Amino acid sequence: MTHASELPTDFSPRAICETCWRPEVVCYCRFVTKLETKTRVLILQHPREQKVPINTARIAALCLKDSELHVGVHWRDLKALEDPERPAALLYPGPGAIDVEQHPPSGPITLIVVDGTWWQAKKLVRQNPELAALPRYAFRPPSPSDYRIRKEPQDDYVSTIEALVHVLSVLEKDRERFLAMLVPFRAMVDAQLSFVGKNSRPRHVRKNKRGPVDPRSRLPNELTTRAHDIVCVHAEANAWPYNTHQRKENPDELVHWVACRPSTGEVFDEIIKPQTELAPSTTRHTEVDEAAFARGITREEFVAKWQRFSRPDDIFCSWGTYSLTLFVKAGGALPKIRIDLRRSAREFLKAPVGTMSAFRAHFGMEQPESRARARSGRRIAELVAIVNFLATPPPL
Repeated sequence: MTHASELPTDFSPRAICETCWRPEVVCYCRFVTKLETKTRVLILQHPREQKVPINTARIAALCLKDSELHVGVHWRDLKALEDPERPAALLYPGPGAIDVEQHPPSGPITLIVVDGTWWQAKKLVRQNPELAALPRYAFRPPSPSDYRIRKEPQDDYVSTIEALVHVLSVLEKDRERFLAMLVPFRAMVDAQLSFVGKNSRPRHVRKNKRGPVDPRSRLPNELTTRAHDIVCVHAEANAWPYNTHQRKENPDELVHWVACRPSTGEVFDEIIKPQTELAPSTTRHTEVDEAAFARGITREEFVAKWQRFSRPDDIFCSWGTYSLTLFVKAGGALPKIRIDLRRSAREFLKAPVGTMSAFRAHFGMEQPESRARARSGRRIAELVAIVNFLATPPPL
């Protein structure tokens, strides 16, 4: 235990904002825009999540006028579940969940959102039969979460506020208006990452007298010593929404594979014909139309073409491992050395990272010119830009 006499003489408690409950130095209230909605939003928060200073449910509650934030474990007397004009539905993936983009409700609803870790959310739904019995809506996020200060269990999981932005945009057919909710969210994330970067040690702990450590020393040696062997790779999938019977019958499959050698600028860009039924959101997500998929090459042709492009000493660089999983399922052979660039970026920052776009923005890197077709072309260009940034020492 620390006694008062042991605290630094200049110690003083941090001033806390009474609205957002964040320290005043990182208060995000000035970024909050109040929004009217036809949808009634009810956020049910696990008690442990309430104590997390960087939770996003409070931001959502501050942004949405017609919303309620309740903290607890048991919800047997929720009057919102009995509103005949706005019937209740649960935003939660699971068996029987309805794709909100493909089959939105015909009128206003009361949207029930469970806030907490995925383990906490599952427990809340399991322990409350009234919630478990509600109609369920789910969606497939258009991009990975930008919640860089907390690690999501999977790439397609997002924070509470990001989920609400996406679903309300669909329900009320006005995406631009609800994007305003992400402004305080991003302000909170940026402020937290900036604070972590400047204060990587606990408060009141004497700083180490050693000189600064070059963050590039924490990166894989191959990024700098074998630049000519680096191959940036990105895959797009034909993927059905989670917890649908189609997904069980048709697992994710590779339909677009793009690779680039930063040292030479060589690009491999092939669309692979889907072997299973095309998911409704695949064309929108990949930005490749059905006709192009129909003209795609077979998996056998893809493997043969890739063998002609690849070299024995190739080193794969990917953002996460999902692309590599799709590549192997399609018959591709992985090289001996693979670099997860997202993990490398996390080591470089010594802080969580989200999307490639967020990492670029953190360092003021502009969006590079696309190097191939569709969404994959932009993604591979970002990968190359980040590889070049991490591998290039700063000028003396």
